[in-house]
Parts: sequence; C-alpha cells; structure tokens
Amino acid sequence: MQNSSEAALHEGLLHTVRKLAELGLNKGTSGNASVRYSDGFLVTPSGMSVEQMTAAGMVHMQFDGSYEQAKKPSSEWRFHRDILVNRPELNAVIHTHSMFATTLACLRKDIPPFHYMIAVTGGDTIRCAPYALFGSQALSDNALTALHERKACLLANHGMIALGCDLEDALAVTIEVENLCEQYWRALQIGNPHILSEAEMREVFQQFKGYGKWKG
Repeated sequence: MQNSSEAALHEGLLHTVRKLAELGLNKGTSGNASVRYSDGFLVTPSGMSVEQMTAAGMVHMQFDGSYEQAKKPSSEWRFHRDILVNRPELNAVIHTHSMFATTLACLRKDIPPFHYMIAVTGGDTIRCAPYALFGSQALSDNALTALHERKACLLANHGMIALGCDLEDALAVTIEVENLCEQYWRALQIGNPHILSEAEMREVFQQFKGYGKWKG
C-alpha cells in the first residue's frame, strides 16, 4: 500500500504530463517524464496518450532496469534511469517533442547565449546531443554528455530533455527552454542575433544567485 508521499509523486507525475499536453509541449503519445521514487523512479508508461494515463498507471522502475509486472515503461526509460543515477542532486526528468526545441534540434544546433535566460539551464549554451536511435543506450550516453553541468539539452532530430530538483522545477525549465528556442528561431528569421560574451554571462550567473524563481 502506498504511503501519502508516494501517492503524491504518482499524482504529481500525472499532473506534470497533463500540463505538458495542456501547454502544447507534447502531443499524442510523444514525450515522457520521470521522478525519483523510493528505491528507484516512477516513469510514464509506453505508447499511451495523456488522456489514457492514470496516477496508478505510472511505472515504478528500479535502477537495474527492472519494473512492475503488467506495466510497460516509456521506451526512453534508459536516459531517465541514467540521468537520475548520475545526477543525484536532481529528482525529475522531462522529455518533450515541443515545436521550437525540436525544430532547432533537427538543425542540430546548440543554442548560444543570445539571451541571458540561457543561464537558467546551468551554462552559457544549451547543447544539442548527437543523434541516436530513440530508446537506445547510445541516446542516453549522448544525452548525459550534453547535460554535463546543465539542466537541459536538445536531442538531434528528436526533441529536448529538461531536469529539475523536483517536477515543478523541471516543468519550469522545460517551459523556459521552449520559450528560448522560439525566440532564437524568430531572431534567426531576421538575421544573426548578437551573442552575449563570457564576461556578460558571468555577470548573469552572479545576479542569478538568490534569484528565487529558479532552483538548483
């Protein structure tokens, strides 16, 4: 029987994926999300639309890759597992096929510091991980490299990953990354945006210390 904190994580994960759909960041059965849970993690089920998902239907996985009988985890469970194992300071992972992040990912573009809010992701760029087949260990390995000291990355020809200290934080990062990708895409339609210097970005990171909206 679940205790209240475990039940809250089930409900929280369902709320998060519903919010992603409501905001248009995922459509149909695309995307997935996870949260650290007990001795492993909860991840969204495979091939299921948000409308079909329930809190009880979230899949409890162990870090060895085993999971509950009669349930099937997202095909992307490997990068959820590997991120949570390698980033103990973070507790939630969101993956989307959102429009603007995916558009730039299909161009295999890193996002440079055209806007100071890039700092929200932990560095002065949002890296684009090299392409690998969805659900593969290679994709997970590429994502981990792109996420080094970062809370978000693009996945070439695929989408984005955003991380957070909890689901609320990961959702906030997801929304901001998609917003940045849209702004960068729009700026590129007009010309080449001016890029902030390393010194200017260092000032941003200093200013962000104590800026209450962003966690971690």
